[in-house]
Amino acid sequence: MVRPVSVLHVLSVLIMLFALSMLLPFGVSFLYGDAASQAYARTVLISLVSGAALWGLTRIGRAELQPRDGLLLAALVWTVLPAFATLPLLLYLPELSFTDAYFETVAALTTTGATTLSGLDRLPASINFWRCELQWLGGMGIIVLAVAILPLLGIGGSQIMRAETPGPMKDIKLAPRIAETAKGLWLVYAGMTLACVLVFKAVGMSWFDAVVHSFTTLSLGGFSSHDASFAHFNSPAIEAVAILFMMIGGINFGTHFLAFRKLSLAPYRSDPETRAYLALLGISVLGIAYFLLANHVYPSFWTALRHSAFNVVSIATTTGFVSADFNQWPIFAPVWMLFLCCFATCSGSTGGGIKMIRAELMVRQALREIMSIIHPRAYLPVKLAGQRIENQIIFAVLAFMLIWGGSVIAMTMLLTASGLDIVSAFSAVIVCLCNTGPGLNQVGPGTTYASLNDFQTWICTAAMLVGRLELFTMFIVITPAFWRK
Repeated sequence: MVRPVSVLHVLSVLIMLFALSMLLPFGVSFLYGDAASQAYARTVLISLVSGAALWGLTRIGRAELQPRDGLLLAALVWTVLPAFATLPLLLYLPELSFTDAYFETVAALTTTGATTLSGLDRLPASINFWRCELQWLGGMGIIVLAVAILPLLGIGGSQIMRAETPGPMKDIKLAPRIAETAKGLWLVYAGMTLACVLVFKAVGMSWFDAVVHSFTTLSLGGFSSHDASFAHFNSPAIEAVAILFMMIGGINFGTHFLAFRKLSLAPYRSDPETRAYLALLGISVLGIAYFLLANHVYPSFWTALRHSAFNVVSIATTTGFVSADFNQWPIFAPVWMLFLCCFATCSGSTGGGIKMIRAELMVRQALREIMSIIHPRAYLPVKLAGQRIENQIIFAVLAFMLIWGGSVIAMTMLLTASGLDIVSAFSAVIVCLCNTGPGLNQVGPGTTYASLNDFQTWICTAAMLVGRLELFTMFIVITPAFWRK
């Protein structure tokens, strides 16, 4: 049976830790002398007091979390923390509604990259820093960070880690203790972020832009401090660096962890998911480049390749940066990009969507069914990297795909019923459920989500949350059976 008091006790600690993360943008505000410093001071105080009060009220329920508790905590973290994250925005931008502010912070923590804000170039540096820091924290998962810290407070974290970690095969441990695994993943993540900062700076970004765009590149988040996103820089070198690190962010961080630990590229070569991911990106980039050239969108192949490479990799990896308004391209190109964002990234990466490994398993399952019709008495196991995949994993993936498809249809119908055109509605659901960001038409890369009404905004917010926790976590906690003994 789930124990809400124990879950709320852990949540109180996370709220207080989250409050401390606001000290970074507070320091940026002080450094740049912008007008948002008071908003951060009040936000830190409100968050700390709220967390401390909840901690005191629930201290009697302190206990090791069970699997059901982990699922509830995962759902609460990704719905409650964005509410606290809205405070700097609401205090500094009083004209911003709570609906739009909550959408913005959910988009940040889920690394979706959809935004309701415009005039980003005129915002205080600390506001842009906060938005991008949220994406960096959400990239690997605030809960994974908590797994590394909470054992120091006497609170175990294996159930939390299992509830939040994306992908169909979650029980594989990279280190003997779950906290060591989380620390290892964060070290790799932080190290790659630092490398990205230094390379961005080396190719022409300012230190501030290098930091905030590194936060949102490795996290595959897509937020920028400029309305024009990467088109603001108009630099092939900067775009090339972003492409490299977006591709890195789309690979399973467990694979990165093993590669760093062994100081070898062998983990990448032996991972079938990584090989399929890189091959699909390469084929898609070249294919779209030739398509754009053939349709006279760009005058030369190299210009077409530049914009194809950046935008295809950005959307396929669910990042959401843009260097051109792909909504103006011939329709095949953006539709193919939206198709890629549904499944291109690897499980265990900072990307969203179905994940490449699930797509591979579904293709192999379909082929098995075809062969079983031809050879009804044959034993035809599904294999991946030479290993037989248990049927229970296949069934779980099939269930995931059914729920995912049903969610797309249901949310698209709700948006169209509310007055949104079908292209905007369908693309908005896809990019929010896959945590990508820019869609087509009314939610295209040249616009923001501010044009949606409150009902439509809440549907997209729900899609981002459901997509980030890969459907099952959010749906399980609202079923009556979850709350029974």
